[in-house]
Amino acid sequence: MFLMANEGLHPLMETKLSGGTICLASRLPIQPTMTHPLPQRLGSGAKRSFSVMAALCLATTTVHAADGSTINSGDTAWLLVSTALVLFMMIPGLSLFYAGLVRSKNVLSILMQCFALTAVMSLLWLVCGYSLSFSDGSSFIGGFGKMFLSGVTTASTRADCPTIPELLHFAYQMMFFLITPGLFIGAFAERMKFKAILVFSIVWSLVVYVPCCYGVWHKAGAFLGLTGVIDLAGGIVVHITAGVAALVYWAILMVLLAGPPLASGYGRLGLLVAAALLAGLIFDLRGHASAFNALTALTALAAVSAMAVQIAPRLLPF
Repeated sequence: MFLMANEGLHPLMETKLSGGTICLASRLPIQPTMTHPLPQRLGSGAKRSFSVMAALCLATTTVHAADGSTINSGDTAWLLVSTALVLFMMIPGLSLFYAGLVRSKNVLSILMQCFALTAVMSLLWLVCGYSLSFSDGSSFIGGFGKMFLSGVTTASTRADCPTIPELLHFAYQMMFFLITPGLFIGAFAERMKFKAILVFSIVWSLVVYVPCCYGVWHKAGAFLGLTGVIDLAGGIVVHITAGVAALVYWAILMVLLAGPPLASGYGRLGLLVAAALLAGLIFDLRGHASAFNALTALTALAAVSAMAVQIAPRLLPF
């Protein structure tokens, strides 16, 4: 840009740089400028607030660029939302869904089972679940190097998802660890004691869920002698394992206690909550992309399309 001196113009201040003083021009023409009406109506306090916020944003950007961090704020925010919605699928999602499938006298029992599993499985994940699932160990299960998040800091990331903090990866994976037992408790609703449910869920999670999670998600598909196994949203780790557990329980139940299933008391509540669970499931699927990009959009499209294919034939009148 070339600046020319002229008569009747106001003086321009000199700009001091590290190498010395550079005079840009002696005078600048006074040009009419376009202004937004909002800043004109704001007081000096509001203007200072805007200036402070802008400075903080620039400072944050400078710090991230300086320390060479690979953490991306957009991916982190996206996974935080997905984590919260997966938790919503457990409480109150699954708890209300199963409450709509049992008799009215057992509604409180189902609610407390889901809440108790949420608390107990979260503690188990912190103590040893995450370490056994996402730290290097044997060919079957991980080690104990990350018990109680040992060695994990706010700057830690994983090689397979470097744009999010490992602490957030811990929280997101914890949601699936606690929701998986919540999927199969519907198989023995009203048929198993409260303490038995907790003990069975703890043992099952360590014996079944943890090795599957370690092989499929941590070892990148090295699962039961197979290679290249891709499980984007928990079809193997979560749904197949929980489904098989429920089927095995029902097979034992039908042998020991043959009889018709128990009647439902709140079918409309179950249907209403099922709709909310489907919405949460879409965020569950998209969160596994660990990024906010085209793969996330493709996963969302596949989830919505699959949902429509499953629901439409059952609701159409022909």
